[in-house]
Amino acid sequence: MKNFVEELKWRGMLAQIMPGTEELLMKEQVSAYLGTDPTADSLHIGHLCGIMMLRHLQHCGHKPYLLVGGATGMIGDPSGKSMERNLLDAETLYHNQEAIKQQVSKFLNFDGEESNKAEMVNNYDWMKDFTFLDFAREVGKHITVNYMMAKDSVKTRLNGEANDGLSFTEFTYQLLQGYDFLYLYQHKGVKLQLGGNDQWGNMTTGTELIRRTLGNDQEAFCLTCPLITKADGKKFGKTENGNIWLDRHRTTPYAFYQFWLNVSDEDAEKYIKIFTSLDRETIEALVEEHKQDPGRRVLQKRLAEEVTVMVHSKEDLDMAIEASNILFGKATKESLEKLDEQTLLEVFAGVPQYTVGKDLLGTVAVDFFTQDGMDIFPSKGEMRKMVKAGGVSLNKEKMTAFDQLITVNDLVEGKYLLLQRGKKNYFLVTVN
Repeated sequence: MKNFVEELKWRGMLAQIMPGTEELLMKEQVSAYLGTDPTADSLHIGHLCGIMMLRHLQHCGHKPYLLVGGATGMIGDPSGKSMERNLLDAETLYHNQEAIKQQVSKFLNFDGEESNKAEMVNNYDWMKDFTFLDFAREVGKHITVNYMMAKDSVKTRLNGEANDGLSFTEFTYQLLQGYDFLYLYQHKGVKLQLGGNDQWGNMTTGTELIRRTLGNDQEAFCLTCPLITKADGKKFGKTENGNIWLDRHRTTPYAFYQFWLNVSDEDAEKYIKIFTSLDRETIEALVEEHKQDPGRRVLQKRLAEEVTVMVHSKEDLDMAIEASNILFGKATKESLEKLDEQTLLEVFAGVPQYTVGKDLLGTVAVDFFTQDGMDIFPSKGEMRKMVKAGGVSLNKEKMTAFDQLITVNDLVEGKYLLLQRGKKNYFLVTVN
């Protein structure tokens, strides 16, 4: 059996670990769980470190459980939050849960006959019929308020700048999360909880509840991964446009690929260990190759390829690379036509854009692209000269005549024209 703790250590994915955890993992096949709140119908890359922990756990021969917090998602967790979360209704939670399972099934094996196949559980299933009185008797009596108040997540909120305190709902969150561990321990034989380091307080409440309820001889453990940051100390996974999502409709495969491609050298060396399943030997060889010629961005390219294929597909990776090539003049009209509208707009988000009416279709190119309001060419004469010299392309094809008609057949996605002047100057015209 592969050593899971060693695997996490060399990858930089181990923050805190309870004594005895590694020994347990080397002694037997261990069932472990990681919780995620279904507050959206997609995970984002901030969740990826936890999901990769489960992936490595399964690769090391142990059994992963993904717990979707249908019940706790209705409440909200104070850990690391400055404000209380919005509460979700049951229908939304169910939709989110199904979407998350579909995403995670790309990382974990949920099928087959293996004893360590992944399972998904929802704490709403065991919390929905639990009355408040039963909860107070069976759970509340085992954990003191003093114990709960000592947790960092509680202290931070009570002493926070917002000074709006902590609702009773949120205060009970650690008891609910603790009960999840107790329930899975009793019903699924789960002995280990995994999570981000900000969850340590809630997680240890679970081990405490197991021991106080079932006896001090019970074996229950916790292990956390560090919170991932960028080399500059800023939050990982956020851009100016918000989160980088795993759902292609929220973040296109092209934008997803670009995110990883553009990380710094220092971050690429860190992330390739955390966010891929490449082995140590391969990663060390890549790091060495990268150091020989950082300009080739060997690490970033391999990182972007691995993660894009894992989250999306090989076809999506090929399209993302093709889309990236469009800007650097290596693509054809066919490449351009393969892009969906969202990706097309993302590729050309930074170029000058103009909008014209459909009544201009049927106009010759030299009139079409030199109208008032467009500053693509200094004059009609300049455009004629550049077209004759072979310096103008329409939709990635060289224009051979400045008086060619611009028609509906030229439109990409039914409404766009991509004009290129020289090698690097692009202009996107929308025809409405």
